[in-house]
Amino acid sequence: MAEPYKFELVSPERLLVSESVESIVIPATEGEMTVMANHSPVMTTIKPGIVTVKTVSGKEDRYVVYGGFADILPDTCTLLAESATHIDTLDKADITARVERARADIGSAPDDHARTRAEEFLHHLSALGDAV
Repeated sequence: MAEPYKFELVSPERLLVSESVESIVIPATEGEMTVMANHSPVMTTIKPGIVTVKTVSGKEDRYVVYGGFADILPDTCTLLAESATHIDTLDKADITARVERARADIGSAPDDHARTRAEEFLHHLSALGDAV
């Protein structure tokens, strides 16, 4: 059994998780990463995706996040999400609406950099929609 590790998942609306966990799988922008106790300190941005939390009791919970960042330390991990919800309460219409807004953002992008970022966000949202 892995060593217990303090994890918090926070969205602007509320604190979704605050407990000791065994591991967390985070959809970092550079690729998924698994975080456990004694992880090297790192801060990373989060892309739209699924956070999988394995508690010390062995239960797995999944949360959908739409971006943000994670602050990882050897004894704790805090994920500050732009928006987050438990997968059981996910409204698929919300993902569809976000995809449509992302498509509109591509069309109204003022420059190539903004267009590229909007296209990347749309790609992540589409992959998330396929995953859930």
